[in-house]
Amino acid sequence: MRKVKFNALLERFERNKEKTGWTYIYIPKRLATKMSEVKIAYRVKGKLDDYEIKQVALLPMGDGDFIMPINGEMRKNLNKMEGDTIEVVIELDPSELLPDQDFIDALSEVPNALDHYEKFSQSHKNYFTKWLSTAKTIETKANRIAMAVDALGRGLRFDEMLREKKGTH
Repeated sequence: MRKVKFNALLERFERNKEKTGWTYIYIPKRLATKMSEVKIAYRVKGKLDDYEIKQVALLPMGDGDFIMPINGEMRKNLNKMEGDTIEVVIELDPSELLPDQDFIDALSEVPNALDHYEKFSQSHKNYFTKWLSTAKTIETKANRIAMAVDALGRGLRFDEMLREKKGTH
């Protein structure tokens, strides 16, 4: 497959289940199929303006269209917000996203946590991996690991854990 280059508008979901409040770019089927014939989530690398990205998920939205969530760190580095246009150059990223070993070690210490985690699809496991990888300090990483292990030990999914933390069950 190959790189695709296009300009995209930063959009934001007002109300869309777990995606409510997300900032994203839309990737139509005609561009997505140039990178991959995969119809489920897959990861890409490349640049948004001059900001390098890797292992960023494209999520299916139906009929072959995808979105790329643009998180706070990405928006900050782009210095862009909803309504702004960015230049996108992306391609399939075949590199494997590996879970944090400290996280796996901690999971194995809590009854049911590792078993619950192992039942998730790889894309759901990747939510935890990406979230832990964005911690900027050791303290933040340790707090996130503790929060995730506790939540998994109680049978929660990633989105449920975050909603519980925000107090929006």
